[in-house]
Amino acid sequence: MNETMESTGLTSGTGLNGTTGNANVVKRVAQKAHEAVDKLEQTVNSGSEKVTGWQEEYGGQAREQIKANPLTAVAIAFFAGVIFSRVL
Repeated sequence: MNETMESTGLTSGTGLNGTTGNANVVKRVAQKAHEAVDKLEQTVNSGSEKVTGWQEEYGGQAREQIKANPLTAVAIAFFAGVIFSRVL
């Protein structure tokens, strides 16, 4: 096992504070992974907030148009259904 550890650059000796070198590597990797997950979470949250805002804005506009022109909305929905049925 020491041969394998030495060939990968890892040692099983204790560090300055009494922890093993492998434990320090694991802690560093875990910290970096935690930071990456936090950054990803922030990115996803900001993206979902944008999408929610767009949905509210354009959903409201769509409701207004449907109330103003209900027959046009039904005709568009019908023809969209016909097109999708032919494609699929």
